[in-house]
Amino acid sequence: MDSNKKYWKGLEELNRTPEFVEKNKNEFAEPIPIEEVLSGSGLSAKTPRRDFLKALGFGVGAVTLAACQKVPVHKSIPYLIKPEEVTPGVANYYSSTYEGQAILVKTREGRPIKVEGNPNDVFSKGGLSAQAQASVLDLYDVNRLKDPKLKGSEAGWAEVDAYVMKELAAVAAAGKGIRLVTSTVYSPSTLAVIAEFIAKYPTTKHINYDAVSYTGIIQANQNSFGKAVLPHYNFDKADVIVSFGADFLGTWISGEEFTRQYVSNRNSKSLANKKMSRHIQFETGMSMTGTNADARITTKPSEIGVALINLYNAISGTTLPGSKATGSKKVDTAIQLAAKELVAAKGKALVVSGSNDVATQVLVNAINSLLGSYGTTIDLDNPSKQYAGNDAAFVEFVNEVKRGDVGAVFFLNANPAYDYYKNDEFKAALKNVRLTVSFADHDDETALLATVNAPNHHYLETWGDANAVEGYYTVVQPTINPVYNTRQAEHSLLVWMENPIKDYYTYVRKTWDAGLLAKGGLSGQKGWETLLQTGMVIAAPATAGAYSFSLDLAGVTQKILTQSKAVAADGDKFELQLYVSQAIGDGKRANNPWLQELPDPVSKVTWDNFAAMSISDMKKLKLEEGDVIKIEANGYSVELPVLAQPGQTQGTLSVAVGYGRTNAGPVGNNVGKNAFPFFSLSNGTFQTAAVASFKSAGYKSPLAQTQTHHSYEGRSVIREATFVEYKKNPAAGSGNEHGRKDYNAESLWDNHDRPVYDWVMAIDLNACTGCGACVVACSAENNIPVVGKDEVSRRREMHWIRIDRYYSYNDHGNSEEAVTKEKEIDKLENFDNVSVVHQPMLCQHCDHAPCETVCPVLATVHSSEGLNHMAYNRCVGTRYCANNCPFKVRRFNWFNYWNDARFDNYLQGEHTQLVLNPDVVTRFRGVMEKCSMCIQRIQAGKLKAKIEKRPLKDGEIKMACQQTCSANAIVFGNRNDPNSEVSKALASERTYYVLEELNVQPGIGYQTKVRNIIETEAQA
Repeated sequence: MDSNKKYWKGLEELNRTPEFVEKNKNEFAEPIPIEEVLSGSGLSAKTPRRDFLKALGFGVGAVTLAACQKVPVHKSIPYLIKPEEVTPGVANYYSSTYEGQAILVKTREGRPIKVEGNPNDVFSKGGLSAQAQASVLDLYDVNRLKDPKLKGSEAGWAEVDAYVMKELAAVAAAGKGIRLVTSTVYSPSTLAVIAEFIAKYPTTKHINYDAVSYTGIIQANQNSFGKAVLPHYNFDKADVIVSFGADFLGTWISGEEFTRQYVSNRNSKSLANKKMSRHIQFETGMSMTGTNADARITTKPSEIGVALINLYNAISGTTLPGSKATGSKKVDTAIQLAAKELVAAKGKALVVSGSNDVATQVLVNAINSLLGSYGTTIDLDNPSKQYAGNDAAFVEFVNEVKRGDVGAVFFLNANPAYDYYKNDEFKAALKNVRLTVSFADHDDETALLATVNAPNHHYLETWGDANAVEGYYTVVQPTINPVYNTRQAEHSLLVWMENPIKDYYTYVRKTWDAGLLAKGGLSGQKGWETLLQTGMVIAAPATAGAYSFSLDLAGVTQKILTQSKAVAADGDKFELQLYVSQAIGDGKRANNPWLQELPDPVSKVTWDNFAAMSISDMKKLKLEEGDVIKIEANGYSVELPVLAQPGQTQGTLSVAVGYGRTNAGPVGNNVGKNAFPFFSLSNGTFQTAAVASFKSAGYKSPLAQTQTHHSYEGRSVIREATFVEYKKNPAAGSGNEHGRKDYNAESLWDNHDRPVYDWVMAIDLNACTGCGACVVACSAENNIPVVGKDEVSRRREMHWIRIDRYYSYNDHGNSEEAVTKEKEIDKLENFDNVSVVHQPMLCQHCDHAPCETVCPVLATVHSSEGLNHMAYNRCVGTRYCANNCPFKVRRFNWFNYWNDARFDNYLQGEHTQLVLNPDVVTRFRGVMEKCSMCIQRIQAGKLKAKIEKRPLKDGEIKMACQQTCSANAIVFGNRNDPNSEVSKALASERTYYVLEELNVQPGIGYQTKVRNIIETEAQA
């Protein structure tokens, strides 16, 4: 690509601000606080040993001594009668389900410690999201409700049952309505329980309510084709994808499945066949999907509907009534180009929209019908069942409650007191209800208003099933006995309706024996046991049909234009766009510290939400990053810090929902601000765009970002090429266009012998989407502590793998020239049109490791299998190794996170340490740590092969980061095996090594990023 391309992590690095230069001049932001470490340790007295250490310049050695204080002795109690299935030191795996996706749960000595994707899962192929990886930590949350409650006081289950049954009888006798408010239920057994409950109490209605709604798509399909379904999209069958604000690689519907599909047309295998899909993204704020697009066009919320009308006109050759230009020449031009590409790919094209407006989605249906997408890239006959919420039905429910028509309400996995857009109105209305029951396992915002709290099990303690996609059935089985005195919600309903089956396991068996087992060709006890082993049943899918669109679009167009006008800002107002955070989602998991500390894929902000604004607007308004502004829209206001976001559409603000919880728990309480009340109701659906005004709040609130904590000082680490260049020369952009340069030809280092194994890794930058699931998977596998917002702000995060996000644009000017006003304007426009590359960065396990030569105590050494090891007990915390590491991947333990009260947001709970992996030692204060390449997994794989008296198979050992990756961007294996997948990947012409010119001989190779962009885009 253009040699003038400039890469940068953040504005402070690009502009070389004094603060950035000062922070990065030294390796560490702060010196080791020796006096603080020694204070109270019994070592603070002036002793000859301390003076000796100081004299030698190894005062940091005292850190190690301070970490070796006496600890209480805990006596272990052996099994009196050992469970047959438990062998100490050997993990057991159970199949289960997380939010409709088949998973495997790793247990050690009866306690779940890790969640993995099920490799037999037809949709994710073993990939798993960050939220699913972090879900195991919630099991041990000491803030879960430990007993049921009645009117705010702890009570026994018998007392609660008697009260609820008496109240239900009174409500039924009075003829009042009973409502079951749940997030979308797609469990066949749960739906059967609800149906029986409704039969017992006929005034009951079941209301599906999703905080993040897809009602617009479902209702549009009902209007267009008579099928009220959420389609199953096939991104792998699309040669051209055009998205209007749909973050389909992130939080839109099914990110893990869509990621696997999307990458299959863009990864190494696809490129080797000279095939690559084309992706065009129209969006307001920079989303994770937008960062991966080939072409990204900044678009205001008010322009998206108009742009879709123009796209329809361009494809159909007609002009819909009321058609007009968007007002953005760039958007209008891009629409015409996108239309030509879509028509050329007819039958293999896909248009999606993230809008929840019914009329907008009807128009999207019309466009896809013209393109022949139904039956190929869109499947209405095997739909997704994960989101069936009906916005209008929930609004009517609130009105019923206000009128006093409802006598009893049950809340299951729903928290409208927090995430309903008029939550104050809802809370006031709920006072009119005689019986309110919450099944929440925490005292969340809605549970606090309930008469009865009947805490539900964690999903790892339950029996159940799921049917997330038509024909795809999974089982949920418990992996541990209930940690607290909780009870499954379905069990409670069975008791309260006086059903003769009060054991929910028996009820689930009954459901499966009645026909679900037969869908997979199974039957009886043997079939049930097979199900528990495989975790799923897949019925033969229905044939995806082609659907023709025949609605009159005149009225649809008018509704779209009206909606666009309603969110169009004028004067000094801005258009506000609300989006879902990749880590926190809708806020249900706000009390999970792994997720709070996971950097946002784009902004790299942790522990907060913020108002993203374009750099141009911030300069005009003289705002600085971290300045707090008060945003007002739809009669609601919040104060949020502003973030300068490259790629943000001018005249807009973007804010994440899911934050601002007040009753999530000590981790999530008051982290960020609640943006759900900015929603509005229009034409029966919740809308995520609004007109907003704002003013300075007069103070700052610094954001904890991780991206610019380390710098390569301008050295090139990212390599790119266009698809056109790649087809001419597969080595394009990699630096190997004329063959590989041997930087080791004149080395002073001796090469290491690798007699049997040479463990290496390959990472495909074209597959990595930047989701961060690998970061959480690594934390769970390797007992990596959470440090909190304050410590992250001090550049002390502990993650062993990070996802570096690089912005870039073409710099056509001479950096030595004085910047004129015209060039400054051009630079601001560049910020609006940046491209992004994500790069996973971890210890490179260099053959010529610069960390090893400077360690005074040989704490970091090289193995005969190509790995860089850490002997924690030797480390005295000099940090020389981190200073000498060009990749900045080593972490220093500033605190003893495991038993320091300042970190009670993580592992200070009574049960929380049960999540620790016993195969990985916890590190103590004063030592360095970094990626070990999951050495425990390597050793376990080698041992298994040895016991079975066979060679180790390629792919048998997977790293935690590799195993969770939905995109299969990471490959690990033995380079000594020429037929291994990693050997083939590293032999690719696209492979390069970061900072290979330093001749540190990294053990991780990267494949060049390839973008499918046209020539005019490359020149822009």
